[in-house]
Amino acid sequence: MSSTTPPSSASPSLTERRKAATRMEIARAAARLFVAHGLRATRAEDIAQAAGIAPRTFYRYFATKEEAVAPLYAAGAERWADAVRTAPAELSVPAALEHAVRHTLTPGAGVSAASWEWARTLIRLARTSPALRKVWAEVCQETEAALAEVLLGRTAAARGEVPGGALGDAVDEAVDEAVGRAPEDVSDNVASAGAPVRPDVRFAAAVASAAVRVAVESWANGDAPLDGPEGPVESVLRNLGALRRFPWPGQGT
Repeated sequence: MSSTTPPSSASPSLTERRKAATRMEIARAAARLFVAHGLRATRAEDIAQAAGIAPRTFYRYFATKEEAVAPLYAAGAERWADAVRTAPAELSVPAALEHAVRHTLTPGAGVSAASWEWARTLIRLARTSPALRKVWAEVCQETEAALAEVLLGRTAAARGEVPGGALGDAVDEAVDEAVGRAPEDVSDNVASAGAPVRPDVRFAAAVASAAVRVAVESWANGDAPLDGPEGPVESVLRNLGALRRFPWPGQGT
């Protein structure tokens, strides 16, 4: 018997996990420096040093210093989309969205209070930096695409079009692939899962995503505390509450 060990089928996923971990380490280092010293005073080389990597390694992962915080922006988006997906099946779409808000945006629950303050600073920086604003906007677009996949699953299940388990597997796969990809790639990915996104579902995702984005940006650009009527959770819930009469696909009101 040969002593050579054949390549494991799990190796690619392990490699991807390691790459993702490295990307997140770089993102955290970039955020710390941006918060402590500001965007202008921070160079890509400074981020690489803080992350314990060579500058050339940094540029293998990110083209610019601004792009380095994209994984942090995206992490919150992924938690939000996943919380909508895993909300109890009996909940209507508006109720599932509100459930996800409480699950992921409550300070100290889904995200620590310290992380929220980091988020406030990073979103404020996006307001003043065109390059960082572009990164934030791209993540918001990708979030909308991922949420469309989730809503597709929930509304199809509500109509009984697809068996729950099979639908869940297809949508999980679509969401995993959709998050972090360019919006123009999402439709191809969904089609491969056998579930093209209808225009009304895409519009619903756009409306819900905008409700969250506007609330979070408004909070971040002000000085309101985390808790209370002007905090991120209450602001998002107010925005979503205004959408209860929206004709959500497959579920009416």
